This record gives sequence, structure tokens and C-alpha cells, in this order.
Amino acid sequence: MARYIAGRIGYLIITLFIIASFTFLLMQLLPGSPFNSEKLTADQIQILKHEYNLDDPIPIQFIHYIGGMLHGDFGVSFTYDGRPVSDLIVHRIGPSATIGFEAVVFGTIVGLLLGIIAALKRNTYIDYLAMFIAVLGISIPSFVFAGLLQYYIGVKLEWLPIAFWGGFKFHIMPAFSLAVGVIASIARFMRTEMLDVLGQDYIVTATAKGLSKASVIFKHSVRNAMIPIVTILGPMVVGIMTGSLVIEQIFAIPGIGDQFVNSITKRDYPMIMGTTLLFSILFLVVILIVDILYGVIDPRIRLGGGRKS
Repeated sequence: MARYIAGRIGYLIITLFIIASFTFLLMQLLPGSPFNSEKLTADQIQILKHEYNLDDPIPIQFIHYIGGMLHGDFGVSFTYDGRPVSDLIVHRIGPSATIGFEAVVFGTIVGLLLGIIAALKRNTYIDYLAMFIAVLGISIPSFVFAGLLQYYIGVKLEWLPIAFWGGFKFHIMPAFSLAVGVIASIARFMRTEMLDVLGQDYIVTATAKGLSKASVIFKHSVRNAMIPIVTILGPMVVGIMTGSLVIEQIFAIPGIGDQFVNSITKRDYPMIMGTTLLFSILFLVVILIVDILYGVIDPRIRLGGGRKS
């Protein structure tokens, strides 16, 4: 296991280098400049470019960027008063991580329960209702749910604040908006996998041996049905991260998504590259965790290159 994890970390580092290189190249290809302004003279623009090393040849800029990245230095922001990008990310990541974590946990739990109930109550009104909710959740984007929640729950009923950031009540609507897609996807996958598992011979054998229904369902059926669910959790978490970019704008949450969108509109290259690398690191770490969880859920899956432990 340790050797496998070390190997995956090596691949993670190589992947991050490739992502950093492509991101840097794309920033160079973007039209315009962060210092394009009618208020600035040509001399002032040249001074600013020199201050941020933008007048150096591109290979030199790339070497400086990669060298700084290896030391955790992503440069300074062009638009946020010259503050270090790493400080801005640390300052803003809290709200984003909070609503993302709440959305994933809540969505996963509710989605699993819906999928299990739908499978156990197959072809009943409960099954149809659960799948209707799942289809609805997949069909309607999270930002549409966000707008509906703001209007009906926040404006009409005045149960929750419609925007900004504060205590737990400020988390509920944005987290639920993100969780709807998670609930829908997991419910559909869990129902399908549960129906497949419930038809397997070993489930029939376990029932014939006199095991309780609860034991058959939770110890044998659910555990084996969970493996494909773990597979989709990785991309789903990344979807939550990218989806939060819009949700944070809608609810005026001072998170990293709001900051990232602003940095794109203002062509704040260091901020864009730093945030992109952060999302990449989170995605790769999630994928690594998913791979490790395979072995935890089903010991028959060997992570050591096919060798039995």
C-alpha cells in the first residue's frame, strides 16, 4: 500500500507540472493585458510590467513561475493591492470549503438513502418518486435552484438570508443548491447498483441461510453496491468545486470562486494560475483517496499492481 501511494504521489507531481505549464502557456496566449487602461500612459504600463517581471522573455518568466511554485510562492496579485496569491487563497478558501463539504456530505447521505429505498421498493410509487427527484436534480442546473431558493425561501417566506456570509443559516441555501446534483446522481447510481447486487447468487444464498433482512441489505448488498459510487465521487467533488464558482457569485459569498471569477475578468494572471493549481491539487488528491477507498470497501481489490498481500 505504501509503495502504491508513493507511486501515485509521483504521478500527481508530474501531472501538476504539466497542468502548471499549460496554464502558464494559456495565460500568455490570452489577448489584452491586466494593465490596459486609458488612465495609464505607455511609460506607466512599462514600469508596471517591469515591476511584475512581465517584460522578461517568456522562458525566463516560466522558470521564475515554476521556481516560485516549488516554494509555495504563486506570485503577487495584479489587482488585489499586490498581495501574495497564496495569502489571498488561504483567506478565501474557508467559505468555499465549508459549503462544498456540507453539500457533499448532505448530498451523499440523502442520495444513498434515496437510492437504497428506491431499489428496495422497486416499481412502487416510492421508487417512482425517488427517481423523479433524481431526474429533476440532474436536469435543472444548481444556479437555477439557487435562484428559486432565494426567491421563495429568502424573499417570499423570509426564512433564510438571501445572500452574504455569516452563521449556519447563511450556509443552508448555497449548500443545498450544490447538493441537489449530488443527491440526484448518487440516487440513480445507487438504485441501479443495488438492483444488480440484489439479484446476485450470493445474496440469494445469504437469505437462504437465514440471515436477517437488515444484515443482507447493509452488510452484503450496500457494501458491494458502494464501489461504483466511490468511483463517481471524485469527479462529483470537482463538479462541486467548479459549480461553487457560480453559486458564490449568486449568494455573494466571499469565497475562492468569487475571487477566481473576478481575477479572470481583470486578467490577474498569478491569481488565475494559483487558483487553477489549487483546484488541480484538490482533484488529484480526491482521486488518490478514491483509489485507496476501493481497497477499504472491498479487500478483494488489490492496489499493489495485482499482487496479493
